[in-house]
Amino acid sequence: MLEIVLLAMVAAFLGLRLYSVLGRRAEQEEEPVPQRFDSDDKVAGIRPAAMPAPVAQPRPVELEGVMPAVERALRDIAAADSTFNLAQFVEGARGAYRMILEAYWSADRETLRELCDDDVYAGFVGAIDAREAAGETLANSLIRIEEVRIHSAVLDGKTARIALLFVADIAAVTRDKDGNVIAGSLDDAIESRDVWTFSRNTASRDPNWLLDETDEG
Repeated sequence: MLEIVLLAMVAAFLGLRLYSVLGRRAEQEEEPVPQRFDSDDKVAGIRPAAMPAPVAQPRPVELEGVMPAVERALRDIAAADSTFNLAQFVEGARGAYRMILEAYWSADRETLRELCDDDVYAGFVGAIDAREAAGETLANSLIRIEEVRIHSAVLDGKTARIALLFVADIAAVTRDKDGNVIAGSLDDAIESRDVWTFSRNTASRDPNWLLDETDEG
């Protein structure tokens, strides 16, 4: 009986020794493992140089050839208008260019009213009225837009203005009241270079830009 009690005490003693050793080892193994991207004040010996270098972002294609002053103005516009996205703006302006031309050619005053400011709208409507008074019609066609390039940009108070150069091929035909061709040809497209300026109040909830100036490129 005494031998059994002694063996039990020895087993208990060995169990306590094993627990004290394994327990401390387990606690050490549960300590956080240093991560390779931790800063120096967290992990000694790991320098920021060990972190991967940031990947350089490619320059947006819309900014190619843009003067530094124009680029700064575009950044000012983006800072004033959190919804501004240069790529989306250029793509939207490309669509507006086509819509406005086709609206002018077809005498669609309603579309012109939606896309142009008062002065530009008045100029388009005046030309349409004169054309209709003479009994003339346009049978123009936008063949393709070859290029859209940022020409200038400015933030004047809350008003953002961005001018774009459009290079396009247009087939232009003018017919008289009897349908006879009096100018142009649908067989020969000509290159058109237009500088159109779009504007928007950056404080407005209306996200749309309006055409507020047209010029030849």
